[in-house]
This record gives sequence, structure tokens and C-alpha cells, in this order.
Amino acid sequence: MMSETVEEQSRQDEPASQGNPAPRAHGRARKGRPKNKRRLMWLRRLRKEDIVVVEQESVRQAVLGTAVGNFMEWFDFGIYGYLTIVMTTVFTKGMPQSVGVLVMLLGFAVSFIARPLGGFILGPLGDRIGRQKVLFLTMSVMAVSTALIGILPTAAQIGLWAPIPLYALKLVQGFSTGGEYAGAATYVSEFSPDKRRGYYSAWLDMGSYLGFATGAGVVALCSVLTQQAWGPDAMANGGWRIPYFMAVPLGIVAIYFRTRIPETPHFDEDGDGDDRGGRSKSKRRGQWKFAVVDPEGRDSKIFGHHSLLNLVHNFRREIVLGIMLVAATNTLSYVLTSYMPTYLEKEIGASQVTAAASTIPVLVLVAVLLPFIGKLSDRIGRRPVLAVAVVLTLVMALPAFWMLHLGQSWALHVALVMIAIPAAFYIAVTVTTIPALFPTASRFSGMAVTYNIGVSLFGGTTPLIVQALLELTGNRYVPAFYVMLFSAIGGVAVWLIPESAGKHLIGSMPAVETHAEASRLVATQDDNPDIDLHTMPVQAVTAEWKGTGPKA
Repeated sequence: MMSETVEEQSRQDEPASQGNPAPRAHGRARKGRPKNKRRLMWLRRLRKEDIVVVEQESVRQAVLGTAVGNFMEWFDFGIYGYLTIVMTTVFTKGMPQSVGVLVMLLGFAVSFIARPLGGFILGPLGDRIGRQKVLFLTMSVMAVSTALIGILPTAAQIGLWAPIPLYALKLVQGFSTGGEYAGAATYVSEFSPDKRRGYYSAWLDMGSYLGFATGAGVVALCSVLTQQAWGPDAMANGGWRIPYFMAVPLGIVAIYFRTRIPETPHFDEDGDGDDRGGRSKSKRRGQWKFAVVDPEGRDSKIFGHHSLLNLVHNFRREIVLGIMLVAATNTLSYVLTSYMPTYLEKEIGASQVTAAASTIPVLVLVAVLLPFIGKLSDRIGRRPVLAVAVVLTLVMALPAFWMLHLGQSWALHVALVMIAIPAAFYIAVTVTTIPALFPTASRFSGMAVTYNIGVSLFGGTTPLIVQALLELTGNRYVPAFYVMLFSAIGGVAVWLIPESAGKHLIGSMPAVETHAEASRLVATQDDNPDIDLHTMPVQAVTAEWKGTGPKA
């Protein structure tokens, strides 16, 4: 125990007045402190019991429990994206079609208004009461609000007021989503072994893209079946409600999985022993005063809980870099997913079924690629993979949108793949890069603030802004220029962001897969450049000279 360490240290390092050499430390005396007040500090070595051993079965359970929530969130995005044109007829009847499309795209964007608020409230809550409890809450709210869209009145029933209750439910969805993705990314990051965090975290967005593809597939299937049964206007006459009602059984399954996931080991073991809050235990040996200082006492920035203002003050650089990366990732991602159906129908002239059928294989391709790219980032680093995403976007975006207009089926599919591949490189790595910027005590809050500001300002508004610019300029390559601009901004973030692959999370103990790996890590800690005790929740021993004159 640490108290024994202090006693042993005090016996070994008697002060000079008793004939023994003064203590040596792994730090330096603070500048400006008088010699008779010299203060030294030791950080204790890692022990095997410090290392978090995460068994593979536990990681799989954690990944599945969080991925189903992302599946549910993006299932709704898929439904809304592929029903945009139909819902324009349903909810904006009486408006010009171009205005109606913008009104429906505004419904997509409006959910992102509430996301930062959800992040500001649910993020700090998750840092205090636990990740699992908040994730259960967000999943429940998301499932209920999605299902309620299916019973909304139409413009034929209440006139031009019809979009208002839709916007209200999208705001509720946005609030819950503000804690959902940030919480899920934090949860998986903290549940993953350090050497495989990229691989396991990538499965989270695999759930997202499979959810979107499923939503698109459900819309396509409903369109075919209802039109065969009730005629060509079947979807506008009520068939659009069916996909939303499917949120009920999906939500029940997702909530069930959320009830079965445990709290993350890093959150449960945040701190060293039972002593928290920066308290210290003191012992005195002659003219030397020894004290045991808990993690929060030696570094409140890393180990303390912060208000939102303090979070922004202490981690403003990390937040800005994270927002830049989120903007680059999500402008491209939302062009591929939420905006592409509208673009294909309005600019290319594709039917609703064709638009869905063309993009579903590409979304599945992205989902399949994510774990492989995440695994690659564990081997070569996050920054090189993100750099590939930046370069591919800058090189391939413009040719891809040119190919969309060739009027050939093969060109359409190749163009979508050209957009999907750089998106996959971004998505697979961003999910694990941003949580690693923040310490455990503030990770949920930091991720929630960073991701939700970035995705709300730049991701969720992408369909609306791109379509408005296209209407204004008449330039059909606006989407390509838009994603290229933000990829250039993302490239700056990639240049400045620290590498986190293979390293322990700030504010947490190292995490490994086996007890043998834990033993090797402890045995080689002095030679391991990835071991940084200053950012781990270990106690420290301080020694302060209390003599009346200079130390001999």
C-alpha cells in the first residue's frame, strides 16, 4: 500500500541532519521555492493489479450493446433521408416543390440544433453517474420519438402547420442523440484494450451504416410492396408511416441490449484506491515531511471533474482540433448518406427505388471496411489513416460527382464507391481519435461538446446548405467543392492532433487483453515510451524539507 511505501521511503531517505543523503525524486524542485522549503515528488511504479485486463467476451458485449443504439439512430436517418421527397408531398402540400424540399431538409437540420444542448447536459451527467445509465436513457428517448413520427398529422389534415410537430420530435431526437454517439464512443474506447482500440471502436460506426442501409432498404421495400398493393401514390397516402412504426420492435431490442451492458472498467476504477478528491496523508521523518497525494490533488486538470466552462478553458485546443476533424468527417459522411438520395432524385433524375438500391450496397461496403481500417490504424497510427482520408477526398470528390452525371449505371456505382472509400477512412478513425484527446474524468463531456458542436454546425446542416447553394448557383458540383473545403480544414487538424494509437487513455490505467500481457507491461515499464505515469491515476509521494535553514 502507499502508506507502506511512504514509511519505507522515509526510512531509506533520512534528512541530512541525521547523516543520510537527502531524498532523490523523479522531478525537480519548484522554481522560486526557498531552499528550506524544497519539495520533491515520486510517482509510484505500476503494479500488475493496476492494469485493466479486458476479456474479449466483455468487449464484444460492450460493442454490441452500443452498436445497436447507433443502428437505431441511423435507421431513422436512413428513413428520413430516403423519404425526403415523399414527405415533402405529405408535409408541405401547397408549397412550391423546391421550397418544400428545403423545408424537409430543414427538418433534418433542426434535430442538430438540440444536439449540443443534449451533449452539454448528458455529457457531464455521464461523467458523474456513469456511461451505461446515460446510454440507456438516450436509447429509450430515441426509440420513442422515432416511432411517434409515424402517427403525425399531415398537411392535408392540419395545413401548413404540419412540419411543426415533426420539427418538435426531431428536436427531441437531437437532444438524445447529443448524448448517444458521444457516450457510445466513450464507452467503447474505455472498454477496449489499448492495442486494439481502433479495431473495436470502428464496429460502433459499422452499426451506424448498417442502420442507415437498413432504413434505406425498408423504404425501398415498402415502396415496392405498397405501390403494388395500393397504387403509385401509396407511399404518399400513408405508406411512409410503416418504416417509422418499425422503430418499435427495433427499439425494444436495442433497449434490451442496453440493460445488459456493464459500466466501463476505467470509469469504475477512476482513481487510485478509495481516496479521492485530492486528499493527502502526511508522515514526518526528522526535517522531512512526506505526504501521499491522490491523483486529483497533483493534477486537477486531468483527474478532476470540470464544469462546462472549465472544460472549454482547460481543453480548448483539443476541442477546436476535434471540431475540425468532425467537420471534415461528417460533411463527407452526410453527403454520402443523408443528402445523396435527394441529389440522385432531383439532379440525376433517379427514382426513389433506384436511389435507394444504388446507395445501399455502398453503405454496406463502408460498414464492412470500417473494422479493417480501424485495425490498420492500430498498426500504423490514427494520423496516417486520417491523412489518407484527406488526400482521397481532395483527389476523388470532383471526378466522382462528374461521373454521377454520365447517365450510366456503372458510372453511378463507381462514383458512389469513390465517395464511400475516403468516408470510410475518416469514419473508422475519428470515433477513436476524439475520445483519446480527453482524460477519463472529462471524456464523456469533452467528446459530447466536441462532436456535437462539430456535427451540428457542419454535418447536420450539410444537406440543407449544399442544396441551397446548388439552387443559388446552379452548379451541380457544389457538393464536391463543399466536402473538399472541409477536408482541407481537416488536414490541418490531422497535422496538429497527437497520435494515440497503442497508448493508454489519458487519466486511465493501461488496458490489455490478457494477464500475461499485463505482467510483461509491468516488467518493461521503464523502457516503454507509451507509459506515462503523469497521466495515470496513481498516487504520488511528496517530500518537503521543513528545516529552519538550508539543507546540508
